[in-house]
Amino acid sequence: MSPIDITRDGAVATLTINRPETLNAIDVPTIKAFHAALDEVEADDSVRVVLFTGAGRAFIAGGDIADLNSRQGLAHYSEFAEDIHRLFRRIEIFDKPTVAAVNGFALGGGTEILLAIDIRILSDKARLGLPEINLGLFPGAGGTQRIIRQLPLCRAKEIMFTGDMLSADEAVAVGLANRVVPHDTLMSEAMATCEKIASKSPLTLKLLKRTLVAGGDMPLAAALAHEQAMIGLVLDAADAHEGCSAFLEKRAPSFKGV
Repeated sequence: MSPIDITRDGAVATLTINRPETLNAIDVPTIKAFHAALDEVEADDSVRVVLFTGAGRAFIAGGDIADLNSRQGLAHYSEFAEDIHRLFRRIEIFDKPTVAAVNGFALGGGTEILLAIDIRILSDKARLGLPEINLGLFPGAGGTQRIIRQLPLCRAKEIMFTGDMLSADEAVAVGLANRVVPHDTLMSEAMATCEKIASKSPLTLKLLKRTLVAGGDMPLAAALAHEQAMIGLVLDAADAHEGCSAFLEKRAPSFKGV
């Protein structure tokens, strides 16, 4: 049985990390299953948005500590670390929008994967944090670099230096997530967000994501030139003219992704 379950609801594919006995800890087989699941939803043109969540009490409670403890540096670097970096970067630049429904603990690698997901919706039972320092480690799946690009540096350092857990409200307040919702309505509210995004042009969303990802790594002058070129590509697409025509004709647009 795969540790990643895939379900579909209209244009939304939900990937559920299903290792509740380990609080959905990430290990090498789970990373490989994630890649296989992303291959599947990437190839399916009917899927416009990907929703991530966890089974049981956790979203992802972190890495497999016993596995980490069994490795020396070079083996970790060339196996687990390389695999998980490749996975999180793939999620970060994935052409389809991604949403997280965080149902419980999202610690260590659980917070690090959130930093690579586009939109993060938290249950009021969610707990986030980067507690690696408590084990004599620090975040090693991209967390040190993504968090300092998303949060004020002093807040990012405090989260990593203390290893303290943040409540859902605290995580939103510092900018780690979008909003908190009651636990019982988490999936319905996350699905509503996914469906709203799925109603937009998938081609325009893809080009918008590429503009944001690439532009974030460029100086402003280069990023502005990149944006100018990308919006030109959008205006070559039928969806842009469908959207404008629908507005002028006072009707809902019908986007085809072309």
